[in-house]
Amino acid sequence: MYPGAIAATTPDKPAYLLAGSGETVTYAELDRRSNQLAHLFRRRGLERGDVVAIFMENNARYLEATWAAQRSGLYYTAISSRLTPGEVAYILGDCGAQALVTSRAKAEVAAEAVARAPGVHTRLMCDGTVEGFEPYEAVRDAEDTGPIADESEGLDLLYSSGTTGRPKGVKVPMRDVVPIGTPSGVYTLSTALYGLRADSVYLSPAPLYHAAPLRFTMSWLRAGATVVVMESFDPVEYLRLVERHRATHSQVVPTMFVRMLKLDREVREAFDVSSLEAVVHAAAPCPIPVKEQMIEWWGPILHEYYAGTEGNGLTAIDTPQWLEHKGSVGRALVGTVHIVGEDGEELPPGEAGTVYFEGGGEFEYHNDPDKTAASRTAEGWSTLGDIGYLDEEGYLYLTDRKAFMIISGGVNIYPQEAENLLVTHPKVLDVAVIGVPNDEMGEEVKAVVQPVDLAEAGPDLERELIEFCRASLAAYKCPRSVDFEAELPRHPTGKLYKRLLRDRYWAGRDERGSAPGTV
Repeated sequence: MYPGAIAATTPDKPAYLLAGSGETVTYAELDRRSNQLAHLFRRRGLERGDVVAIFMENNARYLEATWAAQRSGLYYTAISSRLTPGEVAYILGDCGAQALVTSRAKAEVAAEAVARAPGVHTRLMCDGTVEGFEPYEAVRDAEDTGPIADESEGLDLLYSSGTTGRPKGVKVPMRDVVPIGTPSGVYTLSTALYGLRADSVYLSPAPLYHAAPLRFTMSWLRAGATVVVMESFDPVEYLRLVERHRATHSQVVPTMFVRMLKLDREVREAFDVSSLEAVVHAAAPCPIPVKEQMIEWWGPILHEYYAGTEGNGLTAIDTPQWLEHKGSVGRALVGTVHIVGEDGEELPPGEAGTVYFEGGGEFEYHNDPDKTAASRTAEGWSTLGDIGYLDEEGYLYLTDRKAFMIISGGVNIYPQEAENLLVTHPKVLDVAVIGVPNDEMGEEVKAVVQPVDLAEAGPDLERELIEFCRASLAAYKCPRSVDFEAELPRHPTGKLYKRLLRDRYWAGRDERGSAPGTV
C-alpha cells in the first residue's frame, strides 16, 4: 500500500513516467529517493505534523517529494505553479512551511517568495539551482536510502485556488499516528468504484498540485500501478498517450472533454482508446450533451463524482446510473446530503438550496475560524458553497455555486445553465456567463466567449449565440450581450476564475449594485 512495499516485490517496474520527456522512475528509485528526502527532513528538524511545501511544474521529482512527506508523517502543501511571488509567499507563511522543494523553472518566483518567508529554512531546487537554494539531487543523494525509524502516514494540506480573495488551506486534523501503508480513502474508493489494481496504467493530464490529480496519482502508486504524467494537457497528445501506453484509467475535467470533441472527427477516430476501462471526471459541471457525446465515443466507462478538497462528503455515479438520471452527480457514498434553504430549513426533493454533507470527513480552513464556522450549520453539517437539489431517489443535481448567482430585477439566475448550453455551439471553445452592472435591474446577464476562431468574433456571432441560447432557455436566463476573449482565465484543473472576469465589469461599483455614493 506504498512504494516501499511495491519496490520489495517489483523494484524495476515503472512507477511513473513523464509523457513529454519520457523520464521514467521505477518503484525502487521512488522508494530510495523518497527515503533519502525523508531522512533529510528529519535531520533538518521536521517532525510529525510539520509542513513541507512543493512549488513546481509537473516533473520527475514531484512525486518523490510528496512521498517523502507522506511517509514521514508530515503535511505537504502543493502550491500552484502559476502563482505570483506574493501569492506563494502568503501560502508559505500561512501554512507554516519549514522546507520548500522547487525547480529551476520556478527559480525567479521561488527566490522572491522565500525572501518574504523567513520560516522556510530548508530550500531545495531541482534541475539546477540559484543563490539561496541547495541543489535538490546532491543533497538528497547524500542521505541514507533506508526508511526513517518513525515512518507514519502524512497528509496533504492544500489551498483553494483563490477565486474569491485569499486562498485558504484545507487542513484535516492529524490526531493519531497512522502506520505507513494504511490505505487512503481515495485508494479504497478507487479500488471499489474504478477497478484500481496493480496492472492498471493511469494517465494523469492535470497539474499535480491540484487535489484530485495528486490524490489519485498517489493512490495509483499505492497499488503498484504505472502512472503516465502529462506535463500539460493537449487533446491530441492525450489521445496519443492513451493509445501508446494502453492506458486503463484516467481522470479529466469537462473542459478536456470539450476540447477533444472540438477536434475534427477523423483526428479523434485515428486513435485507439479501447484500453480505457474507467475515466473519472469532476471539478466542474459537465454539460449533458458533452457527456452524451463522450459516452457515444468511449462507451459506458465514464464515472463522475462530487466532492471537494475538504473531503467532507462524496457523491458518485457511473454511466448506466447517469443515463437514467442525466445531469446528476450521483448519490452520497460518504456522508449524507441535505439541501438547505435560505431560512435554514431542510428542503424536500426537487427544491434547490445549499448542498450540505452530514457525517463526512472533518476539516478546518487553516487559520480562518470564521470561514470554518460559516461552512457549518448548527447541526454540524458542512458545505462547499454549491447549490443543488435531490430527486426522489436521492440523486444530487448541482445548479451552480452560490457565489456565482446573478440577481437581476430580484430574480435569481444560475449562469451554469447558459454556460452548459453555449459551450455546445460549434463556434465556442469556452464560455463564462456572469452578472454585470445594470442601473435598472442591478445586474444583467453577459457571456464572455472564447471562440474556436477568434477571427469570427463580432456582432454577427454575438447575435447568433444569443439566438442559440434563447431557442432553448427562457430569455431572462440568456445573455443580453456577448464579449469575446482570446482565452478565458481557466485553471488547468478546469476551474474558471470568474472573479477575474467579474472584476473588470464591477470596478468602481459595489458587488451587487450601484456605484459608490449612489442609492
